[in-house]
Amino acid sequence: MIREIEIEGFKSIERLKLELGRVTVLIGENGCGKSNVLEAIAFASAAYSNRLDHEFLASRGIRSVEPRLMRPAFSGGTADRMRVCIGALRNVLVDFRFHEDPSVTMTGWLVESLLVNERGDAVKNVDERFRTAVGELVDEITSQGTMVSDAQRLVAEHFAKRGFLRPFVGELERFLIFSPENSALRTFEREGQILPIGINGEGLFAHLRALDRAGKTEVLEELNRHLSLIDWFSGFELPTDLGPGERRLSLRDRYLASDALLDQRSANEGFLFLLFYYTLLLSPDTPTFFAIDNIDASLNPRLCARLMHDVVELAKQQDRQVVVTTHNPAVLDGLDLSDDEQRLVVVSRTEHGATRVRRVPAPKPIEGAPALRLSEAFLRGYLGGLPDNF
Repeated sequence: MIREIEIEGFKSIERLKLELGRVTVLIGENGCGKSNVLEAIAFASAAYSNRLDHEFLASRGIRSVEPRLMRPAFSGGTADRMRVCIGALRNVLVDFRFHEDPSVTMTGWLVESLLVNERGDAVKNVDERFRTAVGELVDEITSQGTMVSDAQRLVAEHFAKRGFLRPFVGELERFLIFSPENSALRTFEREGQILPIGINGEGLFAHLRALDRAGKTEVLEELNRHLSLIDWFSGFELPTDLGPGERRLSLRDRYLASDALLDQRSANEGFLFLLFYYTLLLSPDTPTFFAIDNIDASLNPRLCARLMHDVVELAKQQDRQVVVTTHNPAVLDGLDLSDDEQRLVVVSRTEHGATRVRRVPAPKPIEGAPALRLSEAFLRGYLGGLPDNF
């Protein structure tokens, strides 16, 4: 599990450190940098795969901009480098450092160096082994006339391709920022380049059909059970009589006659979003580490709280790690902050605009006073993360 993220010099982030739980919820004002935190993780994931091109970044949920806009430009000072460190094992950080070179890639960024930094004697031997291997390869490449900076980049590519980093940050490899869109979920027309499911919901029908054909009936049964949160829903099926290129679900509405079947084009948005989220959490083929941006979109407040509760339970059950952003206070009522695996983080900006983060501790009950819901504490301004300029 990814436990620690350190980010320097990325968009609105000068420097910050974020410790993650199994489920981490980010709240804060519009434009405070919540999505930038997610994108920094995705940027490190792209670097892990040695794919920093526009197409690869966009398909993973990163809003790609010209190189100068990928760095902070605050008048009060700025970070002097772009760096994302990811820690999965205790005392070990994989340090991705980026070099700006618009002449080399469309995005203008390369992995300048990639290091495994040790924190304590427990991993000293691992670190020394890595450094020895790096040194030998750099010497070999530079002896052939290659510049040291280019040699470091080639070494980074070498270790990423050979999977050396997988024991340290293997979960990072498939990290995606999911942000489902109604059009992709309603029509099923688009298939994404990311398998099994694209960040906006592309390929969802194809994946459900693949689960059915593979005999994963328990996954489909669990999906049906969780989707019963929608009052009218009484079950879905994958039709067996579909023509070539036809993509359609058969949905049963308990208020309609048994032979009156709907399809996804007739379903309400909330149902489609829940179908997407629960498929992500239940399918054995989706990433083990991912993010959902604005998880509250199109959902009733009470449904938001229940969904968040289920995200926590299914993340534990399926051994997943999830980071979500939200603006809906009701989402917070699905959390139990006394459980260290569930974390609530307020994202805000400093006086000169840099993004910062602060973990919200578990509330301490006041004797004789009724318990205060997290949603109410958020709305009253006790947690922070609300605009105060009006």
